[in-house]
Amino acid sequence: MEGTRQNWAAAGRLPEGLIYPDLVHSGLSETLVQNTDAFNAASNGAIRLVPARRQGDFAQESFFKNATGLINRRDQTGSPQNPAVSSNPLPADEFVSVKLSRRIGPMDQTMNSFRKLGSTPDLETLSFALGEQVAKAQMVDWLDTALLCGETAIAAQASLLNTTSPETTLTSARLVDALALFGDAASRIVVWVMHSKAYYDLVKEQFAANIDGVSNFNIATATPVTLNRPVLITDSADLVNGSIYTSLGLTADSVVLEESEEPYIQNEIITGQENLIIRTQGEYAYNVKVKGHAWDVANGGVNPDDTALGTGTNWDSVMDNVKDLGGVAIQSL
Repeated sequence: MEGTRQNWAAAGRLPEGLIYPDLVHSGLSETLVQNTDAFNAASNGAIRLVPARRQGDFAQESFFKNATGLINRRDQTGSPQNPAVSSNPLPADEFVSVKLSRRIGPMDQTMNSFRKLGSTPDLETLSFALGEQVAKAQMVDWLDTALLCGETAIAAQASLLNTTSPETTLTSARLVDALALFGDAASRIVVWVMHSKAYYDLVKEQFAANIDGVSNFNIATATPVTLNRPVLITDSADLVNGSIYTSLGLTADSVVLEESEEPYIQNEIITGQENLIIRTQGEYAYNVKVKGHAWDVANGGVNPDDTALGTGTNWDSVMDNVKDLGGVAIQSL
């Protein structure tokens, strides 16, 4: 069929790599271990990637909420004639994470392209390199998704969002204002996550302040003073909305990504075409969990896309106090 032939027209003809499933998996695993260590450490434990096999499309975790009316004044003159005191139940709720399914490829390559390399092309090296590329692409997907979900859930709470009118660039004072949103729980904020544009605006602002010691440190190191909290800089598109940049102050375990299904990569040789085709395709899945929130199963649905993940009403806060949520957000130019 003509349509089938057009579909195969995209098959690679240059030596872009023959894929061996075992070697792809080996390269993928080695790269993931290295990136996972950086992923967790770079966010000071605020954005974590952990292995946790999960069945189904969601994962629920129940917990007991803070009980109200737990301590009361006792009337020591009470007698059998006085009415009995009322009792309160121990309330409970649940956290809900949502599973996201992902596809790798498919990628097509002609067998003939490898034969043109000679009888013994280094196919193993090419396969290993592709495994590393897949791993890096996974890391981008994980981090962007974590930021999208964390930012959406936090910014949906008006009391956790620092804005100005008109909007300004990021300043030291706004970092302080954002911490103040957590009140006496500000010590729970363990890391700042921001776009490089906001980061360097902060550096320039502290230059201009010309505070002895602070400005000298900025100039010598090209880094800002950030209230004794490290900064994770990432130029993620999910931190930018038009001209507005969002910076996050996150708590420990603010967003947790669980590798809930093991990656699987398969190849096959396709016949019936002008040239033999090697097709490689894979898939994996992971759950995303935002601290203090439950994914709204009814409204958000199964395997949501970025639009659904970026809708604040799909992340239901299940905590009575916003200080038990994942952090604060700052919107700046």
